[in-house]
Amino acid sequence: MIDLYYWTTPNGHKITLFLEEAGLPYQLHPVNIGKGDQFQPDFLAIAPNNRIPAIVDHAPADGGAPLPLFESGAILLYLADKLQRFIPADLRGRNVALQWLFWQMGGLGPMAGQNHHFGTFAPEKIPYAIDRYVKETGRLYGVLNKHLGQQAAAGKDCIAGDYSIADMACYPWVVPHERQRQNLADFPHLQAWFQRIQARPATVRAYARALEVNAAPPAPPDEAARKILYGQDQSTVR
Repeated sequence: MIDLYYWTTPNGHKITLFLEEAGLPYQLHPVNIGKGDQFQPDFLAIAPNNRIPAIVDHAPADGGAPLPLFESGAILLYLADKLQRFIPADLRGRNVALQWLFWQMGGLGPMAGQNHHFGTFAPEKIPYAIDRYVKETGRLYGVLNKHLGQQAAAGKDCIAGDYSIADMACYPWVVPHERQRQNLADFPHLQAWFQRIQARPATVRAYARALEVNAAPPAPPDEAARKILYGQDQSTVR
């Protein structure tokens, strides 16, 4: 059994995508980040960076005590290695998947996240910041589109050949493409890949689980939630 500490964000969706694909039994524990649940001591004991997602694996491969993990990329890699699924077994294929996983963690996620913040959630609309992150998101879409085009030319449908944790990491960050002011028609290989992932039964199940937890569409937070989400500094680390 996997305990998944989760909220309905792109990083949270990564893990439900994996668990639904793998058919692993898991229990969802909602962590409402707009209400400050991520600062509860029990959650911080698992995720000291006060961010979702986090998991506790009650049956780790070493047979030891339950294993807590935070950081979505680390969780995906751990689960893939645990099951020996959704990551290529050969050296070269594995490292293709890993480099695109890290590309998402270091590039697409942070840049699209800033795009969301300044374009949708910031109380003051700053044209320079919006333009900066919209353009950088578009550049990153272009990078992935080019790679997927090369994969398609080689007869491959996904980022690392077969469906893998690289796809699971990237897909949720492309779901909000309209909020990111991106037109998928401008990225035909990315658009075709997106539609294939969207149609997978496990993807449908994963996003249905999200609606069980939080059916509200993204909206600017109120002042209390804004302080929780965007007003933290070193004094809040406890």
